[in-house]
Amino acid sequence: MTFVLTEDQEAIARSARGFVRERAPVAHFRSLRDSNDPIGFSRALWREMAGLGFAGLTLPERHGGAALGLTELGLVVEELGRNLVPTPMLSTLVLAGGALVLGAGDALRESLLASISTGERVLALAHEEGARFAPFAVATRAERSDAGFVLRGEKSFVLDGHVADAFVVVARTSGGDADRAGLTLFYVEASAEGVSKRRLDLVDRRNVAAVRFDGARATEIIGELGHGADILERVIDRATATLSAEMVGGMQEVFDRTIAYLKTRKQFGVPIGSFQALKHRAAHLYCEIELTRSLVLDALRAHDAERDDAPLVTSAAKARVSETFRLVANEAVQMHGGVGVTDELDIGLFLKRAAVAGQTLGDASYHRDRFARLRGY
Repeated sequence: MTFVLTEDQEAIARSARGFVRERAPVAHFRSLRDSNDPIGFSRALWREMAGLGFAGLTLPERHGGAALGLTELGLVVEELGRNLVPTPMLSTLVLAGGALVLGAGDALRESLLASISTGERVLALAHEEGARFAPFAVATRAERSDAGFVLRGEKSFVLDGHVADAFVVVARTSGGDADRAGLTLFYVEASAEGVSKRRLDLVDRRNVAAVRFDGARATEIIGELGHGADILERVIDRATATLSAEMVGGMQEVFDRTIAYLKTRKQFGVPIGSFQALKHRAAHLYCEIELTRSLVLDALRAHDAERDDAPLVTSAAKARVSETFRLVANEAVQMHGGVGVTDELDIGLFLKRAAVAGQTLGDASYHRDRFARLRGY
């Protein structure tokens, strides 16, 4: 499968690559980690990215966005992945912002989307509740009140939830805890009474929180009452494809660093890259990366073209990239030898990111099972 980027797409990729290399190399992530930064990302850097148009890349033009597709966004997040740059792009632009674009009323879109595109506000989608990814297993309840709806429940894995200014919350208005029917998306301000947030520590030091809604009031409904499952599934699929593009960037960077090491590290007076066994392992990784990249790009383009098979190819891509990123990172540690397991070397940081990203929005097993179900097995 061969994909050729347009001139505009190549320009976006170059712009993102140059900005990230200059303003946010891996050392930037290390600085945030080592200082135990309470936010977990740089708001100043995020506003700079917004100034370049990245924060609103897929939003409508009338709301300050560029009205581009996931393919273009994927080129940007791939560069972020190559440098482990933490940003609220997935949570704010793709998940919560995507839900607003698909289902919010005009007044809510007018008041929020422009502030997303300028990097002023951080939003989060609060949907997961269990230890494993199950987007429709929702026990959080929404009950009618005089002022709208009252939400009660806890979300376990909310991306950027600890710093979010507002939430798009998935709650149940009817049905059992695992039903698609009866799910509704609500808009809730983080400052509302009854909302509490607790930051969680992950091995890759990315931003996740547990968020509790204890009688929190929501006056805005996104989409139709009891029919939010379709919007939820669509924004999660778009986010999954976007996350997969970030993972492609991460594994490509690990591979490039490993090849450079094989060319410079010497044993017995020769570069270790001249050893046949290591050549075979490197060639295997190259093939796996190229196959995975093609699957991910196909998933991004499937969403842009609104193809019927977009959910299918998204699950195929996420299953593949979760396994490939982990494979490349593990092999990189092995081929770097003892130094590969030290914190001094960046390879270990990518290995940790591969572990967490592989679980986020569904691991390989989840997406293989979903792929099979979508194919009728």
